[in-house]
Amino acid sequence: MSYAGNRVMFDADSHIMELPDFLRRYADPSYRDRMPTIYFADAPGTGIDRDLNEYIELGRRQDESSIADMKALGSDLLRGPKGYKALGAFHPDDRRAALDQLGFQRQLVFATFSTGISFNATDTDFGYAAARAHNRGMIDFCAGDNRLMGVGATPLDDPERAIAELEYVLGEGLETVWIPHRPGGGRSPGHDDFDPFWARLAEAGVPFVLHVGGNPLQLAPEWMNTGRPVPTDWGGGGENVRGKDMAALHHAAEQFVSVMLLDGVFERHRGLTGAVVELGAGWVPQMLDRLDWVVDIWGKSDAALRSLSRKPSEMASEQLAFTPYVYEDIGKLMRDSSSDLYLFSSDYPHAEGGRNPLGRFDASLAAASIDEASQARFFADNFQRVFPHASV
Repeated sequence: MSYAGNRVMFDADSHIMELPDFLRRYADPSYRDRMPTIYFADAPGTGIDRDLNEYIELGRRQDESSIADMKALGSDLLRGPKGYKALGAFHPDDRRAALDQLGFQRQLVFATFSTGISFNATDTDFGYAAARAHNRGMIDFCAGDNRLMGVGATPLDDPERAIAELEYVLGEGLETVWIPHRPGGGRSPGHDDFDPFWARLAEAGVPFVLHVGGNPLQLAPEWMNTGRPVPTDWGGGGENVRGKDMAALHHAAEQFVSVMLLDGVFERHRGLTGAVVELGAGWVPQMLDRLDWVVDIWGKSDAALRSLSRKPSEMASEQLAFTPYVYEDIGKLMRDSSSDLYLFSSDYPHAEGGRNPLGRFDASLAAASIDEASQARFFADNFQRVFPHASV
């Protein structure tokens, strides 16, 4: 039996672990030499104890004995190796085997590192070239298995080029598009210049996603300046998320979603849906309460807010969803807001997803006496609402 067992489950977050030449393999020839390689050998705090180029020399696979050992884990696959050592971390055939063992109906597949090259580029041309290379790589990885839902990506800095990349993503069958959760080229995401982008997504029935990594992971250095040594991150180094970073990691996403709701994006585009992934969900109930009273009070002086026909909390429940971290109390979140707002995710093969997310979520749901219909929304129904092509 698979990890999911007889339960119908959709996974809103999983990843590939890109090999060093991932972007270079898929980049346009004129940009190929400029694309950076992904390299971690001997880097402190990464938990990676080998030169990733060795995997290329092995035919872009792990060694056969490791693969056999992971397949032997069966439904206990999540208790096995993580990161680059996990089954299907970077080889599509192995990923299909991993999904057989997990038993999820569909699974979103995000990149791990390569979108940062596009999202953080200071050269706009290079940023969109990196997005195209990333998108080609995701298409290639997810081809051949309808369960793997590839996540495309594009910056919003240039609205016309964002539309062009979106058309490429839609034309090639990727099933959602990841955008960075920051202003796009000095504009709010609710700017009129972006309305064609949101309209095209709504027309296609394809959602946008925000995901950790779509904005800097770390606080500005000044916030870490206490006169004492700066703490290490969870991996023992200093380049990943530290305690104070984690406390603020969702802030930019909350701001992005709040602005979209208040700018009327979901009012104008009723068919637009979106998901906020791997940024937690404990902040969501308070955000929606706040936005509802912002509209109620500031609508007296702001005609745009006054014209909204639905409360922000209603728009969010109908058109958005959020993935809680495995250690968040999903039962309490449903009690404090709505069971329509949340999505299950495994984060496979990242360690942050834990070794038994289903068990932890089940315990929280049981403790809060959440009914079966609400549980089904968390594990399956909300995913199918936000990703309407998921059942196809």
